[in-house]
Amino acid sequence: MAAHTQKNNKPGKPGGKEAQPLIIAKTPAEEQRLKLERLMRNPDKLAPIPDRPKEWNPRAPPEFVRDVMGSSAGAGSGEFHVYRHLRRREYQRQDFLDKMADKVDEDVDYLDKVEQNKQAAEERTLKRRKKRDKLKQKKLLAKKAKLEAKNKKEDDADKSSDSSEEAEEEEEREADDDAEAPSFIMGKK
Repeated sequence: MAAHTQKNNKPGKPGGKEAQPLIIAKTPAEEQRLKLERLMRNPDKLAPIPDRPKEWNPRAPPEFVRDVMGSSAGAGSGEFHVYRHLRRREYQRQDFLDKMADKVDEDVDYLDKVEQNKQAAEERTLKRRKKRDKLKQKKLLAKKAKLEAKNKKEDDADKSSDSSEEAEEEEEREADDDAEAPSFIMGKK
């Protein structure tokens, strides 16, 4: 009975994998969840990433057309179907070429717009940088002017204090001179 429980049904060899219950996904979200669970069971195994599908290209027009359709009478009943397929294939090829041309034009327009946006952004950045530099220069000049005014004020205060000290000394000398000199020399009566 133990042989029936093994996966490979060979006696003496252990089964490689456990039997997984069959789960049928009822919604796309559940299907996605099941796929993720299966991928995460063995994280060392590489996940299959499909290549991008190739872009459809129409068949190139034939270089030499052997069955030229003419407008002569007496064409068989099968010729119309051949003509119809050739016409459809040519229209598809022309539509494809038109779409490719439109796509190339859109790509060129997009790249031009990106370039214009970059230039506009650089111009705005340059303009704002100039404005910031101007404000910095203005602040620096104001700071220098303030320091110069402060230094000038201190120098004036030093000079005025020096001059006031000199004036006081002169007044003291005059007062001393007045005390020593007679009143008639000073012009006092």
